[in-house]
Amino acid sequence: MTSTDVRKDAEDSGPSGYAAARLRLLTEGARSGPPRRAALAELTDDWLAGLFTAGIGELRGASLIAVGGYGRGELSPRSDLDLLLLHDGSDPAAVAALADRLWYPVWDLGLALDHSVRTPAEALKTAAEDLKVQLGLLDARHLAGDLGLTAGLRTAVLADWRNQAPKRLPELQELCAERAERQGELQYLLEPDLKEARGGLRDATALRAVAASWLADAPREGLDDARRRLLDVRDALHLTTGRATDRLSLQEQDQVAAELDLLDADTLLRQVYEAARVISYASDVTWREVGRVLRSRSVRPRLRAMLGGGKPVAERSPLAEGVVEQDGEVVLARAARPDRDPVLPLRAAAAAAQAGLPLSLHAVRRLAGTVRPLPTPWPAEAREQLVTLLGSGRPTVEVWEALEAEGLISRLLPDWERVRCRPQRNAVHVWTVDRHLIETAVRASEFTRRVSRPDLLLVAALLHDIGKGWPGDHSVAGEIIARDVAARIGFDRADTAVLSTLVRHHLLLVETATRRDLDDPATLRLVADAVGTQSTLELLHALTEADALATGPAAWSSWRGSLVADLVRRVAAVLAGDAPEEPEPAAATAEQERLALEAAATGGPVLALRAQTEPPTEEPSGEPEPLGVELLIAVPDQPGVLPAVAGVLAMHRLTVRTAELRALDLPDGVDGSVLLLDWRVAAEYGSLPQAARLRADLVRALDGSLDIAGRLAERDAAYPRRRGVVAPPPRVTVHPAASRLATVIEVRAQDAPGLLFRIGRALEDAAVRVRSAHVSTLGANAVDAFYVTGPEGAPLPGGEATSVARKLEEMLRG
Repeated sequence: MTSTDVRKDAEDSGPSGYAAARLRLLTEGARSGPPRRAALAELTDDWLAGLFTAGIGELRGASLIAVGGYGRGELSPRSDLDLLLLHDGSDPAAVAALADRLWYPVWDLGLALDHSVRTPAEALKTAAEDLKVQLGLLDARHLAGDLGLTAGLRTAVLADWRNQAPKRLPELQELCAERAERQGELQYLLEPDLKEARGGLRDATALRAVAASWLADAPREGLDDARRRLLDVRDALHLTTGRATDRLSLQEQDQVAAELDLLDADTLLRQVYEAARVISYASDVTWREVGRVLRSRSVRPRLRAMLGGGKPVAERSPLAEGVVEQDGEVVLARAARPDRDPVLPLRAAAAAAQAGLPLSLHAVRRLAGTVRPLPTPWPAEAREQLVTLLGSGRPTVEVWEALEAEGLISRLLPDWERVRCRPQRNAVHVWTVDRHLIETAVRASEFTRRVSRPDLLLVAALLHDIGKGWPGDHSVAGEIIARDVAARIGFDRADTAVLSTLVRHHLLLVETATRRDLDDPATLRLVADAVGTQSTLELLHALTEADALATGPAAWSSWRGSLVADLVRRVAAVLAGDAPEEPEPAAATAEQERLALEAAATGGPVLALRAQTEPPTEEPSGEPEPLGVELLIAVPDQPGVLPAVAGVLAMHRLTVRTAELRALDLPDGVDGSVLLLDWRVAAEYGSLPQAARLRADLVRALDGSLDIAGRLAERDAAYPRRRGVVAPPPRVTVHPAASRLATVIEVRAQDAPGLLFRIGRALEDAAVRVRSAHVSTLGANAVDAFYVTGPEGAPLPGGEATSVARKLEEMLRG
């Protein structure tokens, strides 16, 4: 049956004919989606126009207008009819009679009706007082009567909306935020409200209203399809339930999926979540742009007055190589070349998350459109930037969503596609699988001070449920995937083995602690054999808690935490019996020995800079990827070497990736003692300084003529730090049993310029000698171990070691 046939039946039969034609239209299996909604709106238009024509009589100056969803032609099977009877006020009695002839037939058919009768002045006044009324009138569509009257109202409404946009749009944003707070996020709810939840149909309508203001516009790609998909689901929900409902309850999802010819309810939810994610992201971008435009409008007149006219130039503040902050967003630097810098997406994302700023839509789209794939395995910088992004806490979520919206995450991690928007039908879980993985990383970032390898913790958090996209035990499948991903992103075999173990056994501790007898030696041996080492146990403990906290309130409690902690303590005792012996000190290379002999002969520092690269890739270019620069320094043994070197590097804006400091034995017949520093460094942005300049500044730092602390303080004052990530507090611990020859003090803190200088100076002030240091920067986390002795070369007494650690921690907190 065609639309013409349906309309003819309605016209021939009156209201009962409309009802029959409506029923046939809604039960026609071949017609669904936008064609059916349009046909239903057209059928209803003709019926209401007929009622209007039959009832208007001699009345002039009146029109019937569809508003809201009906005005947009989005008429679902059980949608309300939103109608406005507009009149010029010349004959109120005739208008009242016409209203009765319109409304009663609608009520008689049992259709929901939202109606009003107003003059243009009354309609405009009500719209000015009620934002929801004004939003409905933005979609006003003429049905019957005086077309000029309708056109005049539409023109006036749009003019008012655009004139009042600076005031109205913040009200609309607040309305959307309040609704989201009440209803939650559509993309994560197991029983979502398709209309009211964040990312639902109301938000899609709000974006249309913003576009109508001409102040800003939403990113259009995928938005219409997302809106259509939600409307299709609502249509099927209305048909299967026979009710005007927008709540997609669990017991109705299978029927709705069948109505839409989908495989199952999970497929249905995944489509809903994908649509909601598009709308949510478009909302975030749009409201950010609205805020930017409104701020610009309020500031521009004052700037023009100060500058004497002309357009002000937006400030661009560097964040990382190729990445700058501009107008509250992270954008690409003018010199950035995404086509030649495959690490740029991760570097930009990490910089944005660390600064607590959003990635601009333009930047993400440029990266998605031009960046070339990373080589396999990834270069070290890419892995480090991923770890930094994951360790940035709550800002990670928004940045990750921006990358995912443009398909960059699935390109970086192809296995992500199987868990993207995947629902979890478990009342304990509050997130989809992919969001749960990011939430776990956010939680894990709070525990980076508890583990010696925060990078492994954060990557394990990202991957621990990656197997849920595959059939069977997700831990078993996840172990295989994690091993592949870890190797692809550049972890060595040992780290890859640890990551695969963490993913395979991420439920082991909580399940064993709550389901097994911890007094049974076999239980402890089973866990000990699974984890293998103390460091893996430490990581698994932190991952267990992060996973549970990211699952939902019901997944973790102080009781569960105490059980797991007890299990970890017992297993650690078992593992202690198999502790490996201390490794032998590494022998010096020929180059290290040459530098040491030169330093002993000259009595001053000697250094060498050497670029390090990854092995050539199998990419067509075959070009090696830059890894960093190895900095070798040999210095005659003397106090203050560590803070001097660290301070000079900080002054030159060099980031320390890894560092080792140790005393080097000189050949027989050579007097003196030499300290060797083997560090890997990278420029924060720009090029590396010349070796001669580094050596000159190091000489001055060692003889006391260079005020490093003052220079760093001046720089910090000139460039105050942005408010970004709220990092967990630093932690300093003493490991008395780690060495027989020295006291081991371990520092875990947020990496920052000058951190190693401050630590070294504090140790010098405490009158302890640094026998050796093992410094590593894992993402945004510094994990540094210092082997210290007293002036006489013996380990520190227990009380003195504790006092040094406490003072060092207080200094870092301050």
